Amino acid sequence: MSVVIRSTGAHIPERRIANEELASMVDTTDEWIRSHTGIGARHIAADGMQTSDLAADAALSALKKAGVEAKELDFIVVATATPDYLGFPSTACIVQEKIGAFGCAAFDVTAGCTGFIYALDIAASMLEAKKGRHALVIGAETLTRVTDWTDRSTCVLFGDGAGAVVLSRIDEPGRGVLKTMLGAEGSGHKDLVLVQAPRTKTFERSEATVPKIYMDGKNVYNFAVKSITVLMQRIMHESAYHLGDFAWIVPHQANARIVQAAAKRVGIPEERFFMNIEEYANTSAASIPIALDEMSQKGLLKRGELIMLIGFGAGLTYGAAVLRW
Repeated sequence: MSVVIRSTGAHIPERRIANEELASMVDTTDEWIRSHTGIGARHIAADGMQTSDLAADAALSALKKAGVEAKELDFIVVATATPDYLGFPSTACIVQEKIGAFGCAAFDVTAGCTGFIYALDIAASMLEAKKGRHALVIGAETLTRVTDWTDRSTCVLFGDGAGAVVLSRIDEPGRGVLKTMLGAEGSGHKDLVLVQAPRTKTFERSEATVPKIYMDGKNVYNFAVKSITVLMQRIMHESAYHLGDFAWIVPHQANARIVQAAAKRVGIPEERFFMNIEEYANTSAASIPIALDEMSQKGLLKRGELIMLIGFGAGLTYGAAVLRW
């Protein structure tokens, strides 16, 4: 038996902010953003839209393409750093109610931008261990709600969106999720954090405020380049694969310069990496499933081809998955 990605889906908010518009809000330019990140625009969730709304729309799209009904799902796993509620309930439970998948297990995964790969590994393992039939794996974020729009070093980076895949356990050996590799370097946890307002001097809580993203850009950049390089080398070392065997490498869409540096280190053409950061910016856990859905729509994912997913993010976390489509 194999666990395969049966279909993909995505929700991209209609509101689009190009670099030129952003430059009228903060001290930056289109040229600076593109040269430093490769980003040209980002999409912003409408007022009143929650992370679960984006996730549910992406999920329904993936379910429709798969021909799977919500009531057939065994698991829903949502990767997000921007849940509807702080702590509980999980965004996955809210998605379950919105799509009508009553009764199945539903929970969130917090692993920063690596969240989708962590969630994919968990869902695939659960389908295999419990002999389930179908799982829904979603990456969904509303990062612009926690962006500090006065900090030009971070506000240019992030966007909102959701991507989803339907995983199915089928009798086709050699296909699907073939190998995963997960890890973390907790010593770097302070390099990328959501910062809450501190307590007042009288030790009474201040009025509720939305946490904001803080990032040590240099440290995260170095970690990301190293992670991509080491992950690819480890996969080659621990398996019979060669980099030339992969039709596509789909990285987390954080910064085009990170991918360019990693590609140079391992000696493969940048064109082998699928990138759509120019249009969507960094959507954290949603970036890889959004990329997969775009690739699927463009006919770039061919049955039987090897695909590598690779991510890195807050934690600091990293992960990779090898799939045969």
